[in-house]
Amino acid sequence: MSIKDKDATFLLTTLLAVVSSAGSDSFISYLKNKKFTLSGSSVITGLIIGYVLSSDQLWWIFTLASLLAIASKYLIRLNNKHLFNPAAFGIFTVILFFNATTQWKGTYLWYVLVPFGLYFIAKIKKTQLLLGYILTVLILFGLQAFIQKAPILNIFGYLSYFFIFIMLIEPKTTPIKPLGKIIFGVGVALLIFVLTEMAIRFDAELCALLVFNLSAPLLNKIPERRLI
Repeated sequence: MSIKDKDATFLLTTLLAVVSSAGSDSFISYLKNKKFTLSGSSVITGLIIGYVLSSDQLWWIFTLASLLAIASKYLIRLNNKHLFNPAAFGIFTVILFFNATTQWKGTYLWYVLVPFGLYFIAKIKKTQLLLGYILTVLILFGLQAFIQKAPILNIFGYLSYFFIFIMLIEPKTTPIKPLGKIIFGVGVALLIFVLTEMAIRFDAELCALLVFNLSAPLLNKIPERRLI
């Protein structure tokens, strides 16, 4: 896709994000274990940062976002697990404090993201989360479209497929129990709708995701019998 767009700046900034993310993670891992390792998750974190942040920004924004993302994995933890989606934390922090902007490059490539995303979601057992999110989005934005007399099917053209199939369902920072997954998906969609209607200056999707990342430990404590 980047070759098709001939976007050399995008390639360079994404590479910078990947190197910063993977490099810092490997360095911390070496300090802890005295062994050099290259984490696949840190590479994915860098790729996400490169794809989400606008590529026309200063180079250090990508480096800082990557360093913050990796730092959050090791510093903001509960029950030996990191709380926040690392890429979302790094991106949102530079948006909030350094006025960085997002581009969500490739987010509307539904013909790639949807089939592979559905396969991955089934594999990591996050189907309930996806259903909770999608149904809530369709209800809220569908009612809005109905009131505004806009074509309801346009909703599918506005969905951020990159956010849904890459970031929303990240396995380590989302609930593991069925009811918790549903509540998480519904909550994220509802908060995105509210923040969008408020016309906030920062990214509504990232903000909503991080807020509900905080709720994941509590949602994991919901007894299974409550589903009956």
